This record gives sequence, structure tokens and C-alpha cells, in this order.
Amino acid sequence: MSYAATATATPHLRAVRSLPNLAPAAATAAEHRRGAVPPRPVTAAVPAAAPAPTPETLLAGLQDGAAVVAALPQSVLPQGLLAQLGAANSPLVGYLVLVPAESPASAAPVAPLAEAPAARPFTRPADNGISVDLDRRNAYVDGSLLDLTYLEFELLAHLTEHPHRVHTRDQLVHTVWGYGHVGDGRTVDVHVARLRRKLGAAYRDTIVTVRRVGYKYAPAA
Repeated sequence: MSYAATATATPHLRAVRSLPNLAPAAATAAEHRRGAVPPRPVTAAVPAAAPAPTPETLLAGLQDGAAVVAALPQSVLPQGLLAQLGAANSPLVGYLVLVPAESPASAAPVAPLAEAPAARPFTRPADNGISVDLDRRNAYVDGSLLDLTYLEFELLAHLTEHPHRVHTRDQLVHTVWGYGHVGDGRTVDVHVARLRRKLGAAYRDTIVTVRRVGYKYAPAA
């Protein structure tokens, strides 16, 4: 059979050969069926990053009088804030926003200051015995003012405030000297001896030694 006869008998072959190249999608599908080209992996479309908010958008949610004065690049923002907001996944931009301060009318009311306790009235020192004026930090014996150091006055005031109560040396160190004082019972003994000398022979025995425990104040009869 001649070529002409064949061409006449099968005109569709000539028509197929005369078509332009197949579309890329159709050719690729055909090659996949023949196993010539491995299939390409299908990847999901990545959504575009959301645009950064504009100053107008920020102002819409702020109180009246707010103003955006500057845009800050991510390089100047605090690293801790960027890590918290996940800046590694998407770039961030910051805005410097000024808002009006609260007016005095809208500010929270300030609680009134507590009144200072009224000073106790002056008590005239007794003509006999020991008297202590805590407000003026004065101590008297038979109406005469004593010359006491700070710790001597504190020790006498504490003992006279609790007559007949026995105080251990540790309790006195804790109360008179305070938490931060580093010392032992010997410190208390030294100050008691000095205080007794200043009270004089008539009242030195009002500070009574309780053996192996501490001291107490026993007012003179």
C-alpha cells in the first residue's frame, strides 16, 4: 500500500501530526501515565501576611485625643515583647501613641490620710518613785530628771510598763535592741548595772534580778 493511500485511508493521523504541541498540563498528565515523569508534590498555597495596622486603625480603638506620633521598626522594639508576640514568624511594626492623661475628675479618689494619734497629756513627774514620760522620752526619780542614754531609757521604759513581769535576757535583747542586734545576755547585764547606778541607792533595787532567767521591775512600796 502506498503512502498516499495510507494518508487517504487514515486522514486523522495527518491531522494529529499537524496539531501544535499539546498544552503543558495535558502533556504532563500523559507522561505521568507512561511513568516518564515523577508526579510533582502538591503544596498548599501560603496565605499572604496580614498587612500591619495603619495609624487610622489604631486610633479607631483608642480614647479621644490619642495621637500616633511615630512608627517604630522591629529592630528597636523590646526583644522580650517580640518573643511573646511571635515576631520570628512574621515581621512586626510598632507605633508610638500618645494618650491624654486622666483628668482630676476621673482620677481615683485618694483616701484621706489617717489622723495622727493625739499626744498623751503631759504627766507631772511624781515627787516620789520612778516616773517615765514616753512622749518626751524623759525619766524622773523623785521628780528629778535622769541623764539616760537611748538604750538605758528604752530598757527602763520597757521594764516599768510591765511591772512584776519577768523578762528573759533574750526577750530584752529582742525588744529593746531589736532584731538586727548581735549580742548576748552579758550586754543586758551591763546596761542594767549602769541603769541601777543612775537610779541611786533608793531605787536601784526596783530592778530585780531573777536568777538564771532575767529581770523584772518591782515598784517601791
